[in-house]
Amino acid sequence: MACVRAIPLFVFSGDSIMAGRFHYGGQALIEGVMMRGQKNLATALRLPDGQLETTHKPIPSIYTGRFRKAPFFRGILVLLETLIIGTQALLYSAERASAGEEGQELPRAALILAVVVSLSLGIALFFVTPHLILRSFDPYIASDLVSNVLEGIVRVLIFATYVALIGLMPDVRRVFAYHGAEHRVINAYEAGIPLTPAAVQSYSTSHARCGTSFIFVVLVVSIVVLALLGRPPILIGILSRLLLLPLIAAASYEIIKWSADRQNSFVVRLLTLPGLLLQKLVTRQPDEAQIETAIAALKLVLQEQDTPATTVPEPSPITGTT
Repeated sequence: MACVRAIPLFVFSGDSIMAGRFHYGGQALIEGVMMRGQKNLATALRLPDGQLETTHKPIPSIYTGRFRKAPFFRGILVLLETLIIGTQALLYSAERASAGEEGQELPRAALILAVVVSLSLGIALFFVTPHLILRSFDPYIASDLVSNVLEGIVRVLIFATYVALIGLMPDVRRVFAYHGAEHRVINAYEAGIPLTPAAVQSYSTSHARCGTSFIFVVLVVSIVVLALLGRPPILIGILSRLLLLPLIAAASYEIIKWSADRQNSFVVRLLTLPGLLLQKLVTRQPDEAQIETAIAALKLVLQEQDTPATTVPEPSPITGTT
Protein backbone atom coordinates (compact mmCIF):
# COMPACT_ATOMS: atom_id res chain seq x y z
CA MET A 1 0.00 0.00 0.00
CA ALA A 2 2.87 2.37 0.72
CA CYS A 3 3.86 2.60 -2.91
CA VAL A 4 0.44 3.96 -3.88
CA ARG A 5 1.43 7.42 -2.70
CA ALA A 6 4.23 7.52 -5.26
CA ILE A 7 2.21 6.20 -8.21
CA PRO A 8 0.78 9.03 -10.29
CA LEU A 9 -2.71 9.15 -11.70
CA PHE A 10 -1.35 10.37 -15.01
CA VAL A 11 -0.84 6.72 -16.01
CA PHE A 12 -4.26 7.15 -17.52
CA SER A 13 -5.51 7.41 -21.09
CA GLY A 14 -8.60 9.58 -21.39
CA ASP A 15 -11.81 8.56 -23.06
CA SER A 16 -14.09 10.70 -25.16
CA ILE A 17 -16.93 10.67 -27.64
CA MET A 18 -16.07 12.17 -31.00
CA ALA A 19 -18.12 12.04 -34.18
CA GLY A 20 -20.43 9.52 -32.54
CA ARG A 21 -17.63 7.07 -31.79
CA PHE A 22 -16.49 6.23 -28.30
CA HIS A 23 -12.77 6.17 -27.52
CA TYR A 24 -11.87 3.70 -24.82
CA GLY A 25 -9.31 4.61 -22.19
CA GLY A 26 -7.60 2.99 -19.28
CA GLN A 27 -5.33 3.29 -16.31
CA ALA A 28 -2.39 1.26 -15.09
CA LEU A 29 -2.79 -0.24 -11.64
CA ILE A 30 -0.57 -2.20 -9.30
CA GLU A 31 -0.16 -5.51 -11.14
CA GLY A 32 -3.11 -4.73 -13.36
CA VAL A 33 -5.04 -2.48 -15.71
CA MET A 34 -8.40 -0.73 -15.52
CA MET A 35 -10.33 0.00 -18.71
CA ARG A 36 -13.22 2.46 -19.01
CA GLY A 37 -16.15 2.05 -21.35
CA GLN A 38 -19.19 4.24 -21.90
CA LYS A 39 -21.01 2.96 -18.82
CA ASN A 40 -18.79 0.31 -17.21
CA LEU A 41 -15.35 -0.07 -15.71
CA ALA A 42 -13.41 -3.32 -15.96
CA THR A 43 -10.23 -4.26 -14.11
CA ALA A 44 -7.86 -7.16 -14.64
CA LEU A 45 -5.33 -7.89 -11.89
CA ARG A 46 -2.47 -10.38 -11.78
CA LEU A 47 -2.65 -11.92 -8.31
CA PRO A 48 0.40 -13.08 -6.31
CA ASP A 49 -0.24 -16.69 -7.36
CA GLY A 50 -0.14 -15.71 -11.04
CA GLN A 51 -3.87 -16.04 -11.61
CA LEU A 52 -5.73 -13.35 -13.52
CA GLU A 53 -8.70 -11.79 -11.71
CA THR A 54 -11.22 -9.68 -13.60
CA THR A 55 -14.02 -7.53 -12.20
CA HIS A 56 -16.42 -4.96 -13.60
CA LYS A 57 -18.88 -2.41 -12.27
CA PRO A 58 -21.01 0.45 -13.60
CA ILE A 59 -19.66 3.98 -13.67
CA PRO A 60 -21.57 6.39 -11.39
CA SER A 61 -24.08 8.40 -13.40
CA ILE A 62 -22.43 11.71 -12.51
CA TYR A 63 -19.61 10.79 -14.92
CA THR A 64 -21.84 9.61 -17.78
CA GLY A 65 -24.62 12.23 -17.95
CA ARG A 66 -25.12 15.02 -20.45
CA PHE A 67 -22.42 17.18 -18.91
CA ARG A 68 -19.94 14.52 -20.03
CA LYS A 69 -20.50 15.73 -23.59
CA ALA A 70 -20.57 19.45 -22.79
CA PRO A 71 -17.39 21.31 -23.73
CA PHE A 72 -15.28 22.41 -20.75
CA PHE A 73 -17.62 20.74 -18.23
CA ARG A 74 -16.44 17.34 -19.46
CA GLY A 75 -12.81 18.24 -18.77
CA ILE A 76 -13.59 18.92 -15.12
CA LEU A 77 -15.59 15.69 -14.88
CA VAL A 78 -12.73 13.70 -16.38
CA LEU A 79 -10.33 15.21 -13.86
CA LEU A 80 -12.64 14.33 -10.94
CA GLU A 81 -13.24 10.84 -12.31
CA THR A 82 -9.52 10.21 -12.65
CA LEU A 83 -8.86 11.38 -9.12
CA ILE A 84 -11.73 9.56 -7.43
CA ILE A 85 -12.22 6.37 -9.45
CA GLY A 86 -8.52 6.17 -10.29
CA THR A 87 -7.49 6.43 -6.64
CA GLN A 88 -10.08 3.85 -5.64
CA ALA A 89 -8.84 1.41 -8.28
CA LEU A 90 -5.20 1.94 -7.28
CA LEU A 91 -5.90 1.29 -3.62
CA TYR A 92 -7.98 -1.78 -4.43
CA SER A 93 -5.23 -3.19 -6.65
CA ALA A 94 -2.69 -2.57 -3.88
CA GLU A 95 -4.81 -4.57 -1.44
CA ARG A 96 -5.20 -7.46 -3.88
CA ALA A 97 -1.51 -7.45 -4.81
CA SER A 98 -0.35 -7.52 -1.20
CA ALA A 99 -2.86 -9.90 0.37
CA GLY A 100 -4.42 -11.86 -2.45
CA GLU A 101 -7.60 -11.96 -0.42
CA GLU A 102 -11.08 -10.85 -1.38
CA GLY A 103 -10.89 -7.06 -1.57
CA GLN A 104 -13.34 -4.77 0.13
CA GLU A 105 -14.73 -1.47 -1.07
CA LEU A 106 -12.69 1.45 0.24
CA PRO A 107 -14.64 3.48 2.82
CA ARG A 108 -15.87 6.78 1.38
CA ALA A 109 -14.05 8.84 4.04
CA ALA A 110 -10.75 7.11 3.31
CA LEU A 111 -11.23 7.59 -0.43
CA ILE A 112 -12.01 11.31 -0.03
CA LEU A 113 -8.94 11.72 2.18
CA ALA A 114 -6.72 9.96 -0.36
CA VAL A 115 -8.02 12.18 -3.18
CA VAL A 116 -7.60 15.37 -1.15
CA VAL A 117 -4.07 14.45 -0.10
CA SER A 118 -3.04 13.47 -3.64
CA LEU A 119 -4.51 16.61 -5.17
CA SER A 120 -3.03 18.86 -2.48
CA LEU A 121 0.45 17.41 -2.90
CA GLY A 122 0.23 17.72 -6.68
CA ILE A 123 -0.86 21.36 -6.54
CA ALA A 124 1.78 22.19 -3.94
CA LEU A 125 4.57 20.54 -5.92
CA PHE A 126 3.68 21.57 -9.46
CA PHE A 127 2.01 24.97 -8.95
CA VAL A 128 2.80 26.54 -5.57
CA THR A 129 6.48 25.57 -5.41
CA PRO A 130 7.42 26.97 -8.87
CA HIS A 131 5.56 30.18 -8.03
CA LEU A 132 7.46 30.63 -4.77
CA ILE A 133 10.78 29.88 -6.46
CA LEU A 134 10.29 32.49 -9.17
CA ARG A 135 8.90 35.11 -6.81
CA SER A 136 12.13 34.85 -4.83
CA PHE A 137 13.88 36.15 -7.97
CA ASP A 138 11.55 39.15 -8.40
CA PRO A 139 14.32 41.73 -7.79
CA TYR A 140 16.26 40.32 -10.74
CA ILE A 141 13.41 39.91 -13.29
CA ALA A 142 11.90 43.11 -14.64
CA SER A 143 9.29 41.59 -16.97
CA ASP A 144 6.09 40.00 -15.65
CA LEU A 145 5.87 37.91 -18.80
CA VAL A 146 9.40 36.57 -18.44
CA SER A 147 8.73 35.71 -14.80
CA ASN A 148 5.61 33.73 -15.68
CA VAL A 149 7.28 31.93 -18.59
CA LEU A 150 10.23 30.97 -16.38
CA GLU A 151 7.79 29.76 -13.73
CA GLY A 152 6.15 27.55 -16.34
CA ILE A 153 9.51 26.13 -17.39
CA VAL A 154 10.37 25.38 -13.76
CA ARG A 155 6.96 23.70 -13.41
CA VAL A 156 7.64 21.41 -16.37
CA LEU A 157 11.14 20.59 -15.10
CA ILE A 158 9.82 19.69 -11.65
CA PHE A 159 7.19 17.43 -13.21
CA ALA A 160 9.73 15.69 -15.47
CA THR A 161 12.16 15.24 -12.57
CA TYR A 162 9.40 13.84 -10.37
CA VAL A 163 8.30 11.17 -12.84
CA ALA A 164 11.92 10.28 -13.65
CA LEU A 165 12.74 9.79 -9.96
CA ILE A 166 9.71 7.70 -9.06
CA GLY A 167 10.39 5.63 -12.16
CA LEU A 168 13.52 4.36 -10.40
CA MET A 169 11.37 2.52 -7.84
CA PRO A 170 10.91 -1.17 -8.78
CA ASP A 171 7.19 -1.22 -7.93
CA VAL A 172 6.55 1.91 -9.95
CA ARG A 173 8.51 0.54 -12.91
CA ARG A 174 6.10 -2.40 -13.00
CA VAL A 175 3.14 -0.01 -12.97
CA PHE A 176 4.76 1.87 -15.84
CA ALA A 177 5.08 -1.43 -17.74
CA TYR A 178 1.34 -2.01 -17.27
CA HIS A 179 0.89 1.55 -18.51
CA GLY A 180 2.77 0.61 -21.66
CA ALA A 181 0.62 -2.52 -22.01
CA GLU A 182 -2.56 -0.49 -21.67
CA HIS A 183 -1.41 1.89 -24.42
CA ARG A 184 -0.45 -0.93 -26.76
CA VAL A 185 -3.81 -2.64 -26.36
CA ILE A 186 -5.76 0.59 -26.92
CA ASN A 187 -3.63 1.40 -29.97
CA ALA A 188 -4.15 -2.08 -31.39
CA TYR A 189 -7.90 -1.97 -30.76
CA GLU A 190 -8.22 1.42 -32.44
CA ALA A 191 -6.23 0.10 -35.42
CA GLY A 192 -8.81 -2.68 -35.77
CA ILE A 193 -6.62 -5.74 -35.25
CA PRO A 194 -7.47 -8.90 -33.24
CA LEU A 195 -6.52 -8.55 -29.57
CA THR A 196 -3.81 -11.19 -29.19
CA PRO A 197 -0.53 -10.67 -27.28
CA ALA A 198 1.58 -11.37 -30.36
CA ALA A 199 -0.29 -8.82 -32.50
CA VAL A 200 -0.50 -6.16 -29.77
CA GLN A 201 3.23 -6.25 -28.97
CA SER A 202 4.09 -4.45 -32.21
CA TYR A 203 2.14 -1.33 -31.23
CA SER A 204 3.39 1.82 -29.54
CA THR A 205 3.56 2.33 -25.79
CA SER A 206 2.63 5.99 -26.35
CA HIS A 207 -0.86 7.36 -26.91
CA ALA A 208 -2.17 10.79 -27.86
CA ARG A 209 -4.85 10.73 -25.14
CA CYS A 210 -2.51 9.70 -22.32
CA GLY A 211 -2.94 11.46 -19.00
CA THR A 212 0.75 12.38 -19.09
CA SER A 213 0.16 14.36 -22.29
CA PHE A 214 -2.87 15.93 -20.63
CA ILE A 215 -0.80 17.10 -17.67
CA PHE A 216 1.87 18.46 -20.03
CA VAL A 217 -0.80 20.48 -21.84
CA VAL A 218 -2.09 21.71 -18.46
CA LEU A 219 1.41 22.93 -17.61
CA VAL A 220 1.76 24.73 -20.94
CA VAL A 221 -1.74 26.28 -20.87
CA SER A 222 -1.11 27.46 -17.33
CA ILE A 223 1.83 29.52 -18.62
CA VAL A 224 -0.47 31.41 -21.00
CA VAL A 225 -3.35 31.86 -18.54
CA LEU A 226 -1.26 32.84 -15.54
CA ALA A 227 0.86 35.24 -17.60
CA LEU A 228 -2.28 37.35 -18.05
CA LEU A 229 -2.34 38.00 -14.30
CA GLY A 230 1.06 39.65 -14.14
CA ARG A 231 2.74 39.42 -10.74
CA PRO A 232 0.19 40.03 -8.00
CA PRO A 233 1.12 39.68 -4.30
CA ILE A 234 2.33 36.16 -3.48
CA LEU A 235 -0.83 35.10 -1.60
CA ILE A 236 -3.09 36.25 -4.43
CA GLY A 237 -0.76 34.52 -6.89
CA ILE A 238 -1.12 31.22 -5.03
CA LEU A 239 -4.91 31.57 -4.73
CA SER A 240 -5.21 32.38 -8.44
CA ARG A 241 -3.38 29.18 -9.31
CA LEU A 242 -5.75 27.18 -7.14
CA LEU A 243 -8.91 28.84 -8.44
CA LEU A 244 -7.92 28.80 -12.11
CA LEU A 245 -6.76 25.16 -12.14
CA PRO A 246 -10.22 23.73 -13.06
CA LEU A 247 -10.51 26.22 -15.94
CA ILE A 248 -6.98 25.38 -17.12
CA ALA A 249 -7.72 21.66 -16.89
CA ALA A 250 -10.99 22.05 -18.82
CA ALA A 251 -9.29 23.99 -21.62
CA SER A 252 -6.44 21.47 -21.71
CA TYR A 253 -8.87 18.57 -22.07
CA GLU A 254 -10.46 20.24 -25.09
CA ILE A 255 -7.01 20.61 -26.66
CA ILE A 256 -6.24 16.92 -26.03
CA LYS A 257 -9.59 15.92 -27.55
CA TRP A 258 -8.99 18.10 -30.58
CA SER A 259 -5.45 16.87 -31.20
CA ALA A 260 -6.11 13.16 -30.56
CA ASP A 261 -8.31 12.80 -33.64
CA ARG A 262 -5.92 14.77 -35.87
CA GLN A 263 -2.77 12.71 -35.55
CA ASN A 264 -2.63 12.39 -39.35
CA SER A 265 -1.72 16.09 -39.46
CA PHE A 266 2.02 16.78 -39.42
CA VAL A 267 1.49 20.06 -37.57
CA VAL A 268 -0.65 18.40 -34.87
CA ARG A 269 1.87 15.56 -34.47
CA LEU A 270 4.62 18.15 -34.08
CA LEU A 271 2.65 20.03 -31.42
CA THR A 272 1.86 16.84 -29.47
CA LEU A 273 5.39 15.43 -29.76
CA PRO A 274 6.64 16.84 -26.41
CA GLY A 275 3.80 15.10 -24.56
CA LEU A 276 4.48 11.83 -26.38
CA LEU A 277 8.18 12.07 -25.56
CA LEU A 278 7.34 12.73 -21.92
CA GLN A 279 5.40 9.46 -21.91
CA LYS A 280 8.72 7.64 -22.31
CA LEU A 281 9.30 8.45 -18.64
CA VAL A 282 6.04 6.86 -17.48
CA THR A 283 5.90 3.76 -19.68
CA ARG A 284 8.08 0.67 -19.88
CA GLN A 285 8.15 -2.24 -22.30
CA PRO A 286 5.51 -4.73 -21.08
CA ASP A 287 5.95 -8.48 -21.04
CA GLU A 288 3.42 -10.97 -22.43
CA ALA A 289 1.64 -11.45 -19.09
CA GLN A 290 1.13 -7.71 -18.74
CA ILE A 291 -0.21 -7.49 -22.29
CA GLU A 292 -2.62 -10.36 -21.52
CA THR A 293 -3.83 -8.48 -18.45
CA ALA A 294 -4.59 -5.31 -20.43
CA ILE A 295 -6.35 -7.34 -23.14
CA ALA A 296 -8.50 -9.07 -20.52
CA ALA A 297 -9.60 -5.72 -19.07
CA LEU A 298 -10.52 -4.26 -22.46
CA LYS A 299 -12.37 -7.40 -23.60
CA LEU A 300 -14.37 -7.45 -20.40
CA VAL A 301 -15.45 -3.83 -20.70
CA LEU A 302 -16.46 -4.51 -24.31
CA GLN A 303 -18.42 -7.63 -23.40
CA GLU A 304 -20.25 -5.96 -20.54
CA GLN A 305 -21.73 -3.09 -22.47
CA ASP A 306 -21.94 -2.02 -26.04
CA THR A 307 -19.53 -3.87 -28.34
CA PRO A 308 -18.82 -7.60 -28.47
CA ALA A 309 -15.17 -8.35 -27.84
CA THR A 310 -14.92 -10.16 -31.19
CA THR A 311 -16.07 -7.12 -33.18
CA VAL A 312 -13.33 -5.28 -35.06
CA PRO A 313 -14.03 -1.52 -35.03
CA GLU A 314 -13.61 0.88 -37.88
CA PRO A 315 -10.02 2.16 -38.03
CA SER A 316 -9.55 5.28 -35.94
CA PRO A 317 -7.60 8.39 -36.95
CA ILE A 318 -5.37 7.40 -34.04
CA THR A 319 -3.03 4.69 -35.28
CA GLY A 320 -0.61 2.31 -33.59
CA THR A 321 2.20 4.75 -34.24
CA THR A 322 0.92 7.42 -31.84
